[in-house]
Amino acid sequence: MDLPSLLMAGSLDTLTSYFSVAFLVMFLPVSVVVYAVIPQRARRYFLLIASFAFFWLISGELIAYLILIIMGVHYFGLWLDRIQTQKSAALKTVPKEEKKALKKVYLHRSRRVLLFAAVLMIGGLLVIKYSPFFTTNINSLLSLLNIPIQFDIPSYIMPIGISFFTLQAVSYLFDVYRGLIKADDNILRLALFMSFFPQIVEGPICRYGQTADQLWNVKQIEFENLKLGAVRILFGLMKKLVIADRLNPMIKQIFSHYDDYQGGIIALGAIAYTIQLYCDFSGTMDAVMGVAQIFGVTMPENFERPFFSKSISEFWKRWHITLGTWFKDYIFYPVTMSKPMKNLTSSARKKLGNHFGPLLAGSIALFCVWFCNGLWHGSAWGYIFFGMYHFVLILSGNIIAPAVTAFNKKLHINSECFAYRVFQIVRTGILVVIGEMFFRAERLTTGLSMFGKMVTDFSFSSLNYELMKKLKIDMHDVMIVLIALAFIFVISVLNEKGICVRGAIAKRNVVIRWAAVYALIMFIIIFGAYGKGYVAVDPIYANF
Repeated sequence: MDLPSLLMAGSLDTLTSYFSVAFLVMFLPVSVVVYAVIPQRARRYFLLIASFAFFWLISGELIAYLILIIMGVHYFGLWLDRIQTQKSAALKTVPKEEKKALKKVYLHRSRRVLLFAAVLMIGGLLVIKYSPFFTTNINSLLSLLNIPIQFDIPSYIMPIGISFFTLQAVSYLFDVYRGLIKADDNILRLALFMSFFPQIVEGPICRYGQTADQLWNVKQIEFENLKLGAVRILFGLMKKLVIADRLNPMIKQIFSHYDDYQGGIIALGAIAYTIQLYCDFSGTMDAVMGVAQIFGVTMPENFERPFFSKSISEFWKRWHITLGTWFKDYIFYPVTMSKPMKNLTSSARKKLGNHFGPLLAGSIALFCVWFCNGLWHGSAWGYIFFGMYHFVLILSGNIIAPAVTAFNKKLHINSECFAYRVFQIVRTGILVVIGEMFFRAERLTTGLSMFGKMVTDFSFSSLNYELMKKLKIDMHDVMIVLIALAFIFVISVLNEKGICVRGAIAKRNVVIRWAAVYALIMFIIIFGAYGKGYVAVDPIYANF
């Protein structure tokens, strides 16, 4: 392929993986070199151009959707800000007794603008991503009711990263509405915040106050940031190539032909998929954070060692953190703090007590969060079931918490002891694996069938070399994955104790530093899953 064709819109869809040759060998090095040599005042504009070029190369004409979102966010943000300014000016001219009524007038204006903007943006997402799903189910319902009407199933080309940058846009407008930030009158700064190329595909979902000023007030590339960023990219590359991609053939085989395997083998497939999803997504986040660090930008972490969690609730505070905090801040709290929910909490507290009273309104908000969470991941019943599964688990944990505390106290069980914490971590891990099995299954009925086999036919008697060959995995693969997982586990334990491994190695002498880096590079080169027999796996979360 010649250079002109490479620069055509949508021609480099391989850029969607931050571990592709197109990104690591072409796009990123060129961007870093150009950024480093141009004048300081031009760097912010170069980052913006590079970000739009990145989206152009992977999405082609669909960049128009991103541009429309940016223009809409800019306009509605200024509109909300103008209402706030008008309110402040008006309050200075009226008597004190009229101020409360006047505040309500302007509050209603702001709410109408916010609602209109949110409906436009979320509505666009719903139409593009979910209308085929909704139409299909409406047609099924009409057929079931013997109503001779069928609607055409719409088909749309979905811009990559649409779910991520739409939520980022809505968070900006909510924060302007709440007065947490001032609306940005510089559309270029806002555009850079919305489109920064490392995060546009899979997040993290940043707030304006977290990254906008960092991106606009760019720094020169420092050796320390370049070094630490590159090492983090390598660590993510190891997770992706050595573990996630190596496990993929086995996972595809088990999930595609689950009827051929015992429940124990299906359980191994579910465990392998959970590991693959973690290594793929967290590895990509390592690359995103590493690239951002090279440019001197600190982005919010998306993972904090989730498999050390002692409950499902804690797990989701450590996994995809920016999505969880988005749902908490923009769905859970608004629902919980709404007037009907406050009245419900007040009434329920009198009848049900201080624990179960507030839990009632909180459960309604929790349901909204997990229904939206499931649907956010995809337009299928399996994703909705995935959301409801975690809703039930978290709600159940909240309900039985006092009983568990009383039970432990009665039996003198120390909930802080090591053995009990291990029990909690293992229990949480099992529940997570079951949930991820439904998440990966092609259909909800498939997930239910797989779970049924795990319950009724849980055996490993068929596990032998012939079966492993059929699953496209051998002991060599197993040993490599286990060694890599042990490496990640050790680093995670140290990080959990507050020790930054990258920082600690960076402080050692040059021999140890380079020995560690070269060891990681050689490990990836020797044991990475690429070449004959392996197919590069597209980033999993880029599809959501």
